[in-house]
Amino acid sequence: MWELALGEPYIGGAAGYVVRAQLPDGTPAVLKVGYPHRESEQEPDALERWRGDGAVLLLARDDARGAMLLERCEPGTFLSGSPDALDVLAGLLPRLWTSAEGFFPLEHAAALWMEEIERDVSDRRAKEAALHYIRELATTQGEQVLVHQDLHGENVLAAEREPWLVIDPKPIAGEREFAIAPIVRSFELGHSKRDALYRLDRLTDELGLDRGRALGWTVVQTVAWSAGSDYVEPHADTVRWLLEDHAA
Repeated sequence: MWELALGEPYIGGAAGYVVRAQLPDGTPAVLKVGYPHRESEQEPDALERWRGDGAVLLLARDDARGAMLLERCEPGTFLSGSPDALDVLAGLLPRLWTSAEGFFPLEHAAALWMEEIERDVSDRRAKEAALHYIRELATTQGEQVLVHQDLHGENVLAAEREPWLVIDPKPIAGEREFAIAPIVRSFELGHSKRDALYRLDRLTDELGLDRGRALGWTVVQTVAWSAGSDYVEPHADTVRWLLEDHAA
C-alpha cells in the first residue's frame, strides 16, 4: 500500500510493533502497527490534531490495520537522558493543549478506573485515596484540552525538525492539571520523594496549575495504571510520597 522498504525494528514496547522504514522517494519514516488498547485508540487523531507542533508528524494512517506511517526522529535518543528534561516538558505541554473536541473524556475514563481500582488494587490506602480523588475531581474539572496522558521522559525523542518531539500519545480530553501526572511519576527523571515533589511543584508553578488537583490526578492515574504494570513498586512509592505530602 505504502510501498515501504523496511529496516530494523525498534526495541519492543507496550504500544505496538515499530520498525524503521523508507518511502519510495527515500524519505526516512517509521511504521507503527499498534496493539489494540483503550488508551491508544485515538492516537492517530491526536497526531493529526497536533500537526507536528511539538509532536511527530503523522504521514499516513490505515485504521483498518491499526497502522501509522510516522516521521522518523533522528538521532532518537530519549529526553530522559537530558539534564534539561523538565525544561523541555514544561515547554511542550502548552503546545499540546489544543482542542479536545472528539476525544474520549477523562470523566468517563475515571469511571472505568473506579471499577478497575475497586477490583484490582489491594493496597487499601492507595485504593481509598484514588477513589476519593476521582469522586472529588472528575466532575469538577476546568477547561477541557487534549492531553497526552503518557507524557514522560521516554516518550519524547531527539529529532531534527525540532530538538525534541513527542511520540506515542494516549490522548484524552481533560483538564490541564491531569496532564502532568505521568511526568510527576516519571521515575527515569529521578526517583525520590524530593524528585517527585520538585516536578509537581515546578510544573504547577510555571504552568499556573492547581497543585492540589494535579496531586490528586497523579494519585488517581498512577494507581489506576499500576495494576498489571511492570512498575508497581516505583509507582507505589510515588503514590505514598504524594499522600504523605498531602497529609503534612
